[in-house]
Amino acid sequence: MVSKSLKNTIIIRLLVPVFCFLLIETALSYWVTLHYVDKTYDRWLLNSAHSLEQEIKVAEQKISVELSANALEVFSWDDLDKTYFKIVAEKQGTLAGDPALPEPELEEVDGAEPVFFNTRIDNKPIRVVSVRLRNQAIAEKVTIYVAETLNKRHDMMIDILLADLIPQLLFTILISLYLFKNIKIILFPFHKLANQVARRSPHDLSPVTDTYVFTEVKALTDTINQLLSHLATAIATQQRFIANAAHQLRTPLAGLKLQAEVAQRENNLDAMQSSLGLMKNSADRVSHLITQLLALARSESIEESHKLTQIDLRILVRDVCMEWVPKALKKQIELCFDGPNQAVWIKGDALLLRELLANLIDNAIAYGRVNGNVVVRLLLDEQPCLLVEDDGNGISNSEQERIFERFYRIQGSPGEGCGLGLAIVKEIADLHQAKVQISQRIGGQGTRIAITFRGMT
Repeated sequence: MVSKSLKNTIIIRLLVPVFCFLLIETALSYWVTLHYVDKTYDRWLLNSAHSLEQEIKVAEQKISVELSANALEVFSWDDLDKTYFKIVAEKQGTLAGDPALPEPELEEVDGAEPVFFNTRIDNKPIRVVSVRLRNQAIAEKVTIYVAETLNKRHDMMIDILLADLIPQLLFTILISLYLFKNIKIILFPFHKLANQVARRSPHDLSPVTDTYVFTEVKALTDTINQLLSHLATAIATQQRFIANAAHQLRTPLAGLKLQAEVAQRENNLDAMQSSLGLMKNSADRVSHLITQLLALARSESIEESHKLTQIDLRILVRDVCMEWVPKALKKQIELCFDGPNQAVWIKGDALLLRELLANLIDNAIAYGRVNGNVVVRLLLDEQPCLLVEDDGNGISNSEQERIFERFYRIQGSPGEGCGLGLAIVKEIADLHQAKVQISQRIGGQGTRIAITFRGMT
C-alpha cells in the first residue's frame, strides 16, 4: 500500500478549493464586467443616436439631415474607437452617414425600443444601436443607426478585471505561503514523536513523554502509552510464567535424574523396581505440570484466537463428566451430574471451558474423601451457574483467598498437584467474565466452587 504524505494531503485539500474559487470568481467577474461595460457604452451610443434626432428636418413633406462639418467632427471624434452612423428613411433610403453600416434583421427591429446588436464592418467588430425616430410631423419611418468599434470596451474590461483579480491572486499566493510554512510547524510534534519512538530501545517500554500542546497529538501519545503499558504487562506475565515454570520443573526433573542415577548403580533388577517406580512418578508429575502450564498459557491469551462463540453448556459439562468417570471410579469416588433437561446457552470458548471443568473435577477427586461423592450441578437461570462439590476436608476461610494464586498449595494437603489447577480456573473464568465463588458445602463437610456465567441477553 502506497503511503501518503499528510502535509501534501492537507495542502492539496486546502489549496485546490482556493484555486477553484479563484477560477469561478474570474469567470463570474468576466461576465459581470462585460455586462456593465456594454451597458455603460451602450448608453453613450444611445445618447449619440438621440442627438442625431435633432438634426433631422422636414420641409414640404421631404426629410433632410443638416450636419455641419464641425458637428460631424465632434460626433465622430475618438482617440481609440471609430464611430459610424447612418440615418435611413423608409422611402427615401439613406439620408446621411455610411451606407455600408449593417442593419439588423427585420425580426430584430422593434419600433418601441432601441435595438443593440454586434456585427462587423471593414472586418472590424462593432457595436450598433438602432433607434426609430419619434416625430409625429414625419409620417415616414426613419431609423437612426450609430456604431463604434470595441477598443474602449476591451480596455475598460481588462482594467476592471486586473483591478479585481490581481489582489485576489496576491491573496492566494500569500495564503499558499502561509499554509506551507505553518503546516510544517503544525506537523513538527508528529515528527518529534516519531523520532522519540525511533530512538527507543526495544526493551524501553516506559511511557512516551507528553510534551505536546495539540490535543490530537496528546491523544496519540496516550494511545501509544496505553499500548506500551499492555505490552509491558504481557511481557512481565510471560517472564513470570517462564520463571515459575522453570522453578516448578526443576524439582521433578532433579528427582527423575537422581532416581535414574540410583537405578544405574543397582545390579539387581528387583532392586531397580523401586527407583523405576519413583522415576515413573516424577515423569507423571512433569507431564502433569507441563499440561497445566500449557493450559495456563492458553488461558492468558485474550486475542482473536479466543473469540467467544455460542455454546450449549449442558452438553459440554455432561461430556466432561463422562470422561472423568473412570478416574473417579479408580479412586472409589462416585461422580454424578445434575443438570436441566434443556439447553443452557452461553458465549464462551469450548476448549477452555472443558479445561476449567476438568481442573475442578480433578481437584475434587484428588482432595475428596475416599468412597465419597463429587457432584457437578448446572443451574439454569438468567445467569447460568456451574457448581462442583466434594465431601473432603474442605478449605479454611483463611486459605480461600490464596488458593487461586499460581503454584500455591495448602500445607499438608494430600496429592501431588502443582498448585496450578485453581489458578487456571480463575484465568479462564476471568476470560469469560464469569464470577468464581468458593465456600463450604451446604449441609456437610467439603468444598463447593460456583462459576456464575453471563447470560446470552
